[in-house]
Amino acid sequence: MNIEALYRDIAPRLTNWLVSTGSSYHEACDLVQSVFLKIWKMKEDLRGGDSSVSGLAFTIARNLRKNLVRDNSRLAFVGEIRDADESGGAGIQSEGESLGINMAAQPADSFSSDAEYLRRRLSAAFAQLPPILREAYTLFQIAEMSIREIATQTGVSENLVKVRIHRAKLKLREILADLQKNENSR
Repeated sequence: MNIEALYRDIAPRLTNWLVSTGSSYHEACDLVQSVFLKIWKMKEDLRGGDSSVSGLAFTIARNLRKNLVRDNSRLAFVGEIRDADESGGAGIQSEGESLGINMAAQPADSFSSDAEYLRRRLSAAFAQLPPILREAYTLFQIAEMSIREIATQTGVSENLVKVRIHRAKLKLREILADLQKNENSR
């Protein structure tokens, strides 16, 4: 088994999937490295041309990410600490406040580019999806896994995977409906 070839094939899809499910890019890269370290340690037990290595990589990544989220939930993160204001008290500002973004009402021209605006809107829309819909949709669209692979990885039927992907598309279309209206009005 050629681990390097597997890495070149799977790592970009795995990184994209991790980022789309809420990991930062650097966190996703670290997780991908950890995944392939585990696969390398297991290489003797894996079959050479087996396509299940891709599913194994995504399963390991999902479990590592769950562990990371669980471990980080025990820590208290502070968004940004502002200097003392006129009243003499220091205020803590959340990440949303520090960015000054209300995604529902923010016009596109206030961002440095349309691409940045769309990226933020898509990220906010994905965050609103229920986790099971988000997982199915990102595995299908971003990780480019087949319906069968997703069903095997998540332990549900192929029909249920199709339903989840369809529902995720409908929900995203609903959340981002204002973008469609803006596009039609041009």
